[in-house]
Amino acid sequence: MNRYLLPLGIFLLLVLLLGVGLSLNPREVPSPLIGKPAPAFRLPQLHDPVKTFSPGELRGKIWVLNVWASWCVACREEHPVLSEFAKSRLVPVLGLNYKDTREDALAWLKRYGDPYQVSLADFDGRVGIDYGVYGVPETYVIDKQGVIRYKRIGPVTPEILQQKIVPLISELSRG
Repeated sequence: MNRYLLPLGIFLLLVLLLGVGLSLNPREVPSPLIGKPAPAFRLPQLHDPVKTFSPGELRGKIWVLNVWASWCVACREEHPVLSEFAKSRLVPVLGLNYKDTREDALAWLKRYGDPYQVSLADFDGRVGIDYGVYGVPETYVIDKQGVIRYKRIGPVTPEILQQKIVPLISELSRG
């Protein structure tokens, strides 16, 4: 009888772990960067590579960083949502063009519109690695002290904006 209990126990444990895993939202992978300072960088601007940008320039402001690429199909899906959000001017929205070419990225922005206050060129993906980018699109909310407060893996939807991002920005604005 005991020789059947061990395999049964292992099987039940695996079923339990599988059930827990299936109930998780893959778009909300906990990031070890939440609550930590956003990684520092200095990158060339996509539109004017002579000019550079560093997150320190936004110290004292809440801002959104959206990681995107011209080859990213899901980026096209979220683009109208980000464009509308950027028009609200609630916070600066910056783009991080990830593992792309300058020509393709500029053509994509010309075709679909440019919602970004500034778009940065991360052609080799090193800044993306520092931010823990799994794939594009990804979106971060960064507070006035330069701390990452939220990370979205996948397209931003109107629901995500209304239920998570805008309320978080409002909360951070009060603090």
